Amino acid sequence: MDRNLNELLRWGIEHSVPSTANGNSDNAPPAAPAATGSDLTPEVLAALFGGPSEADLMKAAIEVITDTDASNTLENRLVAFDNFEQLIESLDNANNLENLELWRPLLGLLSHEERELRRMAAWCVGTAVQNNEKTQERLHAHGGIPPLVALATGDGETEGVRRKAIYALSSAVRNYQPAMDVAAEELGKKGHAVGDKVDAADMDAVDAVMNGLKEKAKGSTAA
Repeated sequence: MDRNLNELLRWGIEHSVPSTANGNSDNAPPAAPAATGSDLTPEVLAALFGGPSEADLMKAAIEVITDTDASNTLENRLVAFDNFEQLIESLDNANNLENLELWRPLLGLLSHEERELRRMAAWCVGTAVQNNEKTQERLHAHGGIPPLVALATGDGETEGVRRKAIYALSSAVRNYQPAMDVAAEELGKKGHAVGDKVDAADMDAVDAVMNGLKEKAKGSTAA
């Protein structure tokens, strides 16, 4: 049983008063002593009365990540980003990025001066759009393909950042032709011509483009 639910059950038992239809039973065991305030942790109370929704958690994570206060450490931001990535593994949460107006701040982080935040932003974009035409369309509508191409081909980026950008780009274009067309155009501008029009539904053709980018990313180091 979930530990919080177990604590709630124990608390409920301790606070119950044995009784019969005619009042307290003479044979009933004495009531357990009242629980102290320390028995009800914030986690237990959240389980009892309801905690923040996943939408609230998503918004809170982005607020932490984008908070520029000097006391907000990089470690705090990366923990928030990790939590955010896990939340948007859910299809419903990924689709909710639009309603929560989180696409713009997420895409803005692709150009953040801190490379680990750029890497995490690309990772989260890839997670959000993988096998999801609705979010692929939203990413495309918000102009997310060009910055992903810029990260995937950036000579000043580490291999880790570039590979996450390639993962995001790969997830964004598969079976979604509008994004594939923009990606091909942007890659051509960066000197990575992909030849004839790439069919987004042709997985071998998409793999060929992405594998070429991965090869060029090998051994990349930050400027």
